[in-house]
Amino acid sequence: MTAFDTRRPPERSIVEDCVHCGFCLDSCPTYALWANEADSPRGRIVLIAEALDSEGELSTETVTHFDRCLGCMACVSACPSGVRYDRLIERVRPQVERHHQRSRSDQALRQLLFETLPHPKRLRALAPALTAARKLGATRLDGRLGTAAKLAPRVPARNARRMKLPQVTPAVGERRGRVGLLLGCVQRVFFGEVHRATIGALSAEGFEVVAPIDPDCCGALEFHAGEEQAALTRAQATIAAFDAFGELDYIVTGAAGCGSAMKEYGDLLDTPAAHRLARRVRDVNELLASYESVAPRGLVPLRVAYHDACHLAHAQGVREQPRELLRAIPGLELLEVGAERELCCGSAGVYNVLQPKPAAELGARKARHLLDTGADAIAAGNPGCSAQLDFHLRKLGRPLPVYHPVELVWRSIQAGAAAG
Repeated sequence: MTAFDTRRPPERSIVEDCVHCGFCLDSCPTYALWANEADSPRGRIVLIAEALDSEGELSTETVTHFDRCLGCMACVSACPSGVRYDRLIERVRPQVERHHQRSRSDQALRQLLFETLPHPKRLRALAPALTAARKLGATRLDGRLGTAAKLAPRVPARNARRMKLPQVTPAVGERRGRVGLLLGCVQRVFFGEVHRATIGALSAEGFEVVAPIDPDCCGALEFHAGEEQAALTRAQATIAAFDAFGELDYIVTGAAGCGSAMKEYGDLLDTPAAHRLARRVRDVNELLASYESVAPRGLVPLRVAYHDACHLAHAQGVREQPRELLRAIPGLELLEVGAERELCCGSAGVYNVLQPKPAAELGARKARHLLDTGADAIAAGNPGCSAQLDFHLRKLGRPLPVYHPVELVWRSIQAGAAAG
C-alpha cells in the first residue's frame, strides 16, 4: 500500500533515476521565484518517493507543492541524467484529483474551467460576455475569476463567432502529403487566424489539409491538470475523428500543449490506434521545417522576438524549426531573449488562473525580457502563451502584437505570391 493507487502510479524507476545533482534548479520557474527546495523538481521527486513509501494520504502541504509545478518540463531539458520528470508529474496529478479533497472554491473553479474551455460552442457564447465584462470594468475584480477575465484573449466577439474553415483544402501544385489539422477548442474560437494561416501555408507547400469539425478538444487541458478520465475520453474521440478520414500522413497542430498531449496518447491509452496517431503528430513548425519550401517567400519587414513555448521546446523538443522558418522570411530579423530564456511565461494551461500570483510574476518577467530585445512583435507557438504575453505586455504599457510563427510564414507566402 502507498499513498497512490494502482492506476498509473508514478514509476519508481524514474524516481530512482534522480541523483539530486541540482542541475534542474536554475531551469525551474517556482524555484526561481522562491528558492524553496520543495518547489524544485528534485524536491518534488523526494515528495513522490515519500508518497510511494507511505501508507498514509497525500497531505495538503505535499499537494500544494505539486500544484505549484507548472509542468513546463524545463527540468527535463536541463537534466544530465535524463530523468523523465514529465512522466512523474503527469501521473501524480490524477492521483491528487482522485484522493485529495480540494476546497469547495477550488472544486468550483476547476469545474467552471473544464465546463467551458474544452467546449468551442460554449466559448463562442462566452465571447460577447468577456467583451462586455471588459467594457464594464469587471476585469478590475480581484480573485481568480477576475484573473480569468483579464487573461481571456482580446478577440472581437464577431471574429469568434464567424470561424468557418473548409473541411478539406487541396494541395497547391504537386501533392506531397495529406494531413489532418486539429482545430481544438481555445485556438479554434479565439485564434482562428492561426488555423487560416496553417491551412494556407500547408496547402501552398503541397499538402492537402483535412480539418474535421470534431473533436471539440484533444484533452490536453484536462490531461495536464490531472482530469484523467475526461482526457481519456477526449483522446479516444480525437483518434476516432481522424481515423474516420482514412489514411493521413500526419496529424498537425499549431498549439504546443495539444501537440505534447497527443504525442503522449500511446502512453495514456496504450492501444494500437493511440500509438499509431501519436507517431504521426507534428507541430506545424516541425512539419513545415522538415520539407524544402516550394512556395516563394515575400518581404515581411519586422523585428521579431521568438518565445519558446514550454510544451514545444521542452516537451516536444521543437526548438530550431520555428527559428528556421522565421529566418527564411525576407526582411524579418529574428531576435533572441537573453536573460531567463528557458523560464516559463507562467501560462501553463490553466495554471495562470489556478495559481495567479506566481503566474503573474513569471508573465511580467518574461514580458520585460522580450521587450529588452527591442522587437516590433513577438512570435509564440501556443495560444496560452500568446494570451499571457499579450496581457503582461499591455500591463507594462508596451503592447506588441503576438503572432504564431505560421502566421508570419503565411504572410510571407502571400507577399511572395503577390510579387509574382
